[in-house]
Amino acid sequence: MKVVEKFISINGEGPRAGELAVFVRFQGCNLRCSYCDTQWANEPGCPYEEQSPAEIDAYIRAVGVTNVTLTGGEPLLQREMGALLALLLRDGVLRVEIETNGAVDLAPFCGENRPVFTMDYKLPSSGWEQAMKPENFPLLDEPDTVKFVCGSREDLERAGAVIAEYDLTRRCHVYLSPVFGAIDPAEMVDYMRTNQMNGVRIQLQMHKFIWDPDKRGV
Repeated sequence: MKVVEKFISINGEGPRAGELAVFVRFQGCNLRCSYCDTQWANEPGCPYEEQSPAEIDAYIRAVGVTNVTLTGGEPLLQREMGALLALLLRDGVLRVEIETNGAVDLAPFCGENRPVFTMDYKLPSSGWEQAMKPENFPLLDEPDTVKFVCGSREDLERAGAVIAEYDLTRRCHVYLSPVFGAIDPAEMVDYMRTNQMNGVRIQLQMHKFIWDPDKRGV
């Protein structure tokens, strides 16, 4: 598996924002979103360390942090992801979250003992809405999250339409997140208020306020 970095930090967003987590970031992605803040990890020439599922599992167990975030790039593109998940989830000690971009089928990873998904739905400003797989929505459950990264009013309106069409707030957590520096969060709150978006949360990327927004390994 192509690992570009491993580190311990806090979850910067989502239901467990502020909690410690151990992160494993994998190389490569099937999208190239306009606002991507980890584009460096998606480049074919990005340095990585080839590690087996057993090596990654051993590292995670050794650090003693029970929240695990597998991210990228797009982690579900890794061929041995199923084997890694089987190791990490085998005893129920770890809470394993996968940050996925919405353009990969979740069905192969939705067995009886499965990870928590934080799934993006890419909006117009990303340039990749056409790659989204709405068929993933019925696979999500209460612990999971759909995240809409918004960079414009058009994005907010599209997010509202998708949330309503698929009744997402009755299925899982739903978050609106601003493209850092591209949209005023106050505008997003105003949109939520005007449209009575009950059950939807706005989130700011906590790690970008604690550290430099471009700092790696946090």
